Amino acid sequence: MRNPPGAASQAEGEQPKAASRFEPLYYLVPFSLEEPSVSTTQLEASFAVYEPRSAESWRDPFPMYQALRDHDPVHKFENDRGEFWILSRFKDVFDAAVDARTFSSAQGLTMAYDDMEKLALESPIVMMDPPDHTELRKLVIKRFTPKQVMALEPLVRAFVVERVERLRQMGEGDVVVELFKPLPSLVVGHFLGVPESDRSLFDGWTDATVAAAAAGDIASGGDAVAELVVYFSELIERVRKEPGDDMISALVHARPDGEEVSLARILGFAFTMVTGGNDTTTGLLSGAAELLTRNPDQQTLLVEDPERIPKAIEEFLRLTSPVQGLARMTTRDVTIDGTTIPKDRKVMLLYASANRDEREFGPDAGECHIARKIRRHVALSYGPHHCIGAAAVRLQARIALEELLGRCPDFTVDFALGKFASGNYVRRYVSLPFRAKGAL
Repeated sequence: MRNPPGAASQAEGEQPKAASRFEPLYYLVPFSLEEPSVSTTQLEASFAVYEPRSAESWRDPFPMYQALRDHDPVHKFENDRGEFWILSRFKDVFDAAVDARTFSSAQGLTMAYDDMEKLALESPIVMMDPPDHTELRKLVIKRFTPKQVMALEPLVRAFVVERVERLRQMGEGDVVVELFKPLPSLVVGHFLGVPESDRSLFDGWTDATVAAAAAGDIASGGDAVAELVVYFSELIERVRKEPGDDMISALVHARPDGEEVSLARILGFAFTMVTGGNDTTTGLLSGAAELLTRNPDQQTLLVEDPERIPKAIEEFLRLTSPVQGLARMTTRDVTIDGTTIPKDRKVMLLYASANRDEREFGPDAGECHIARKIRRHVALSYGPHHCIGAAAVRLQARIALEELLGRCPDFTVDFALGKFASGNYVRRYVSLPFRAKGAL
């Protein structure tokens, strides 16, 4: 991390003061405003410091985002792994997300310059640029249309009802463990054609690969990734002879330009579904439960009129932004707000900061209003890499909230006792105490 201009160096042996996890991570810079070598711009920028978050430090990253937006929206960050740049305002993040030509995904999505060396798979779809990305996306998007996703509603609702009833009868429990974590695993497994008899194996691989991806260290999930590759390689061979109505079957039997989709690309897609299809929904639902507990008036509105839930989900997506940010690589020098980011630099697109930008969402951008008119947000990214499973995420969220609010209308969660997952990119609870107040 760079030191603020003019900051006094720390005395030898002096221990730095630990920041409270609830305090903004700003530096208060001890130099005079009259010092001629320090411009107003430099002074403002020195108040904004980016710190990667993980586990407990995810509890409140929002003051840090505010400082970056207000004082240093094109922020340079350095550590022992190199030089990185951080974009925090909505316009800048949005423009970068839609400009795959300048902000490439082909070198990985974490703040590491050796992503692709660590990944023992051909580039997954999220780590491709057009035109390769476009071609593969066309093959799978038909399975993720709203109409196709709606066909899952009976399966999803039956699962949710069973889990909510269990919580209601117990009166309290861990809503992440009981509902918010296993629900997306069920849906992802269904899309990939994983038989119910293999679901326990699948869940273990999911936990390991999601944790490794969230930490930005794919290599740490090597054993799980290897087992997953073996499993899906065998599954691919089975569906060559006996295709089903699932994504793997669709890819195996697709013939773009008259040729088969390579085994490596199918495995890469399976990996993407496992790592990207789970934690987004878990983060959204656990964050939404916290928002409703913090805003009981908004919860009452949804209980009284469940038709508001789909619109409320967009507000929950905006405020929770489960994937807080992902990186891209610049393919050329690019100037943003007067600051030039050099070519071949990793740039973090802070989706969560962008989604709370007052310049886009108004002065109350940090507040929860389920009736807010939202023209667009970047919780599921935007442009070429807009989340392919967005309709499935929204379906799961709608059904989960309908059943929770219908069966436990005054439920609360103890977010102060909730525990966050480790990793620098996804903000989600791994544990969240739930009380079924007002249970019917």
